Amino acid sequence: MSSTTLSDLFQPDPSQWGLRGDPYLWREMSEALAALPLPRSEAQLAEILDATFERLVGLSPYAEQSSVFVERHAHGGMSSGGISLVFWREKALPLLLARYLTAQGDQP
Repeated sequence: MSSTTLSDLFQPDPSQWGLRGDPYLWREMSEALAALPLPRSEAQLAEILDATFERLVGLSPYAEQSSVFVERHAHGGMSSGGISLVFWREKALPLLLARYLTAQGDQP
């Protein structure tokens, strides 16, 4: 995997999502980070991801709630617009960090 920007880490999509709004937030985060180069450290990446998530959702992914409703990601269906903080904490953010470490290993 040869990644040069943060949005590269978002490819491919995860095989499972938490709630129906999660794929929309995944794409929104990818677009929001498209122009940023990979940071120098995993800690910097974690800070960027957490700050971007909080800016787009209005809550930290580490907030006590298990989910939050985000109107702009409501596209129909029972859990439409729902963002699973559990999914982001336990699956999505660790996946992005793992992809970053893999990408760093690919670099000379």
